[in-house]
Amino acid sequence: MHFLHTLGALAAVTGFAPAFGADVSSKPVKQVAVIGAGAAGASTAYHLHRYAEEAGIAVNITVFEKSSRVGGRTLTVNAHDNPLSPVELGASIFVKVNHILWNATDEFNLRRINPGLDENGILGIWDGDSFVYTQDSESWGWWSLAKLFWKYGTAPYYVNNLVQQTVGTFLKLYEKPYFPFRSLTTRAFELDLVKVTGVTGTQFLVANKLDGPFAHDIVQAASRVNYMSNLAYIHGLGTMVSMAPEGAKSVVGGNWRIFTSMIESSKAYLNLNTTVTSIAQENTRDGDDGTYKYIIKTSNISSPEAGKVVRQSVVFDDVVIATPWQFSDIEEEGDVIQHPIEPVPYAKLHVTLFSSPFRFSPQYFNLDPAAPVPNSVLTTLAMDDEAKPGSGGAGKAGFFSATQVKKVTNPKTLGEEYVYKIFSPEAVTSDFLSSLLGVEVPETFVRTPTTKDDGEDAEFEMIDPISWYHPAVFHPYPQKLPRVTFQDPILGRGLYYTSGMESFISTMETCALMGKNVARLIADDYLGVSNADGENASAGLKHDDDQMVLGGQQSVATDEL
Repeated sequence: MHFLHTLGALAAVTGFAPAFGADVSSKPVKQVAVIGAGAAGASTAYHLHRYAEEAGIAVNITVFEKSSRVGGRTLTVNAHDNPLSPVELGASIFVKVNHILWNATDEFNLRRINPGLDENGILGIWDGDSFVYTQDSESWGWWSLAKLFWKYGTAPYYVNNLVQQTVGTFLKLYEKPYFPFRSLTTRAFELDLVKVTGVTGTQFLVANKLDGPFAHDIVQAASRVNYMSNLAYIHGLGTMVSMAPEGAKSVVGGNWRIFTSMIESSKAYLNLNTTVTSIAQENTRDGDDGTYKYIIKTSNISSPEAGKVVRQSVVFDDVVIATPWQFSDIEEEGDVIQHPIEPVPYAKLHVTLFSSPFRFSPQYFNLDPAAPVPNSVLTTLAMDDEAKPGSGGAGKAGFFSATQVKKVTNPKTLGEEYVYKIFSPEAVTSDFLSSLLGVEVPETFVRTPTTKDDGEDAEFEMIDPISWYHPAVFHPYPQKLPRVTFQDPILGRGLYYTSGMESFISTMETCALMGKNVARLIADDYLGVSNADGENASAGLKHDDDQMVLGGQQSVATDEL
């Protein structure tokens, strides 16, 4: 019942083993384009290759990635540019019940490690005035559990039960008859999960008689650090997932290695630094089966003619858009997308990594000078704070978390330093860092040594308060406002989309799940295999002569929002 791990991830229980009866030996090679090499795109390529091999399907997979690396929002940087000191900037952990990721680390011989601090310390939850809860990592066991129950009564026990029940229901998406799914909305209704996604975290906990101090202090701290959201502005499923990351692990060298290994295993042709500029349908249909071919145009910044838009020589049978459409800048030529993609509001999160020889200042947290200071700080709202959505939701605390993630050696001074990670709605300032560390941090984050009048170095140099600094801004996940409909994965014949999953729940694992789901739909459609609904994979499209239409969907928010 480790309630205070700081990153949410979900699980996968696979086991779909369809019976293939179609004769595919005489069919031409199927060309599939995957746009985006993050968790969803890598998983699509990896699982499609596996399904194709199992069924004897000849498939060429081409992956287009606009950046210079694989992994998407899974990103590792090296403190002090030292490859021996990697730090996760993006998605940091996964858990054993995340079978897609966990099994991949086994298959690719990637070593898993505990992502916790390399020293014992204190985790505290701060409301901008005081610490409402602290936990000593050396005495987690019975003493910390006793402390939880003494402070919050039986709420921790019943919240844990609710988390297990909710996540257990979600895991059915990985099993027959719910996998694969053409409609995420349909599955949410079938599993009765709309009762969880259609209300706020506050409303869901109230309905289960679990509102109160534990929800305010602990559950809200988890929803803030995981999804930048207070309980009044996140749906119930997001709230439960925030409390679910027990037994967290990460990969030595960076979690991105999972997705690099997936793409390598898929034998896909990987195009880095390549932006897809447009998608169009070929003028003629391929035979009389109602399928289309797709034309893709791209621009490669690393080519001799950088920036020039070119048409890909291959015409694709299927295209998977494995990146949020609203950030892709892809032009739709004609009526390619038969089922329009609904724009959704994404969070804007500032992630700041820095290294310093200084610890957090007790004065900043209104503690006595000699008092021990938590080295991992999550936050919640103060009692007089107003719950707000988005960047205004940090409240009096001003940030969502500030955590010491590891110890490193400064290559210049050879002294031991601490690497910190801060999640905040705005960029951190020198004034904030000065207060947090209890030492003056100049605006440039660089301090020069004091010198004598003759210009020689002083007898002792002032220690740089910030010796390494790496800021980043992400749109890591949609704001998980309550809703009961979700973007489905089929946009048209042979055209698929993975990011609809993210309004439902957004983790590395669930993105990988949608990639696997789309891969299964493509394979089934090619084989003519009926899915659990008794229809071919793309049969969610209703024909009216040449027009293909899908039922429209839109988000449904509560009156509170």
